[in-house]
Amino acid sequence: MFSWLGTDDRRRKDPEVFQTVSEGLKKLYKTKLLPLEEHYKFHEFHSPALEDADFDNKPMVLLVGQYSTGKTTFIRYLLEQDFPGMRIGPEPTTDSFIAVMQGDVEGIIPGNALVVDPKKPFRKLNAFGNAFLNRFVCAQLPNPVLESISVIDTPGILSGEKQRISRGYDFAAVLEWFAERVDRIILLFDAHKLDISDEFSEVIKALKNHEDKMRVVLNKADQIETQQLMRVYGALMWSLGKIVNTPEVIRVYIGSFWSHQLLIPDNRKLFEAEEQDLFRDIQSLPRNAALRKLNDLIKRARLAKVHAYIISSLKKEMPSMFGKDNKKKELVNNLGEIYARIEREHQISPGDFPNLRKMQDQLQAQDFSKFQPLKSKLLETVEDMLANDIAQLMVLVRQEESQRPSQMVKGGAFEGTLHGPFGHGYGEGAGEGIDDAQWVVARDKPMYDEIFYTLSPVDGKITGANAKKEMVRSKLPNTVLGKIWKLADIDKDGMLDDEEFALANHLIKVKLEGHELPNELPSHLLPPSKRKITE
Repeated sequence: MFSWLGTDDRRRKDPEVFQTVSEGLKKLYKTKLLPLEEHYKFHEFHSPALEDADFDNKPMVLLVGQYSTGKTTFIRYLLEQDFPGMRIGPEPTTDSFIAVMQGDVEGIIPGNALVVDPKKPFRKLNAFGNAFLNRFVCAQLPNPVLESISVIDTPGILSGEKQRISRGYDFAAVLEWFAERVDRIILLFDAHKLDISDEFSEVIKALKNHEDKMRVVLNKADQIETQQLMRVYGALMWSLGKIVNTPEVIRVYIGSFWSHQLLIPDNRKLFEAEEQDLFRDIQSLPRNAALRKLNDLIKRARLAKVHAYIISSLKKEMPSMFGKDNKKKELVNNLGEIYARIEREHQISPGDFPNLRKMQDQLQAQDFSKFQPLKSKLLETVEDMLANDIAQLMVLVRQEESQRPSQMVKGGAFEGTLHGPFGHGYGEGAGEGIDDAQWVVARDKPMYDEIFYTLSPVDGKITGANAKKEMVRSKLPNTVLGKIWKLADIDKDGMLDDEEFALANHLIKVKLEGHELPNELPSHLLPPSKRKITE
């Protein structure tokens, strides 16, 4: 059990005791942040109130992309089994939001039933109405991958105004709602059609402020030649740069995420390496889930503070009797100046303010006379939460992480390459010769022996100084050569015999070929004469 005591008098009398990070987040939100949100109508402008399920749910992965980019196939590839409601085809097949979640029995829960389930984090989606709920389902099935994460499949994004209007609900707003609550957003692109439609562009812009969660997958890359793939990758990066306004480059994973043979296998090794990087990123989500929820609560608190300053400033400027409508129009038009004044007076970063144009549109429908004046006590409570409680909760996050076993997504495609000869990099680099009866270094040992005997060995060994003269010819940095020396000098006598020297040269070759060095020498690389020493 973890606990901490506050600094003010009330908390000294009644100390906060939190069993888990999730419990701490729920209590801080309900007692400190929620009163501020309700007082200044935060939920009408930005995001519905959070519920217990938002803090308790498993990490979620949101898949977004134009139609036929392989979103549903990607989920099928991860799970290695079909899920209820799954439809795959070259035409726009998935016309619903499908939350793929763990369940004891396979089945589908329709949207209207889903939003009244207090154990699911979807209750606030009822605000989007029946047009959306009729196209929202939860597919439940027993699967080891879903024991750690849930996956949200989305309708394929279409081009043209007709499709956008015919949805019957605000597609971008729904995605923004999910973006606030998920742990990872994966944008899928088809290597054959990189054009970003108007709706897709609008969706990506709606995901602004969540760039840290975004990853990009360039799918179906096995269908084009290497030269074309380079051009496609460059075109994708250029297109994303026009829409995602961040100084950092979004991570793009290249591959073919389906269980069929590669059409053009030239880039197989690249696809394998990219797949492993993406899998590692997804597997880390359960371990980092508490930290992500803490981070999202901090972002929400900062936005709620700024919102309170904006609403109270507008209230302060409103006349008590006459000319309210004209003053309202003037204030909405001059909202940028109000932003600048609040920024100066309260030393708030410009990045914490909501989108100006969107805020102006929302204010048009509001009754300014119902806005509340500035209530310092509410803001001070949130300040105290950010300054003290969150810092203490960070300590609790680290303690929880250290006391729990390593949490990773397991099962499905994540297990397929972990063990055996089809593991990533198996039999390559330092792993070369792992299944051979003969010592793999022996193949090139005659060549290494010729060099060894030119370095003046004494009693069958060369000194470190003489070995260095030869090893630096590789032009590898001293830090790398130092690691190779530690791995090769098995008996730790500061000298190398002919087998150790051959091993050092083999490891240099491994590094020069672009592979990583092992932290400990694998058993198959031990020279035959040294295997008794290490046993």
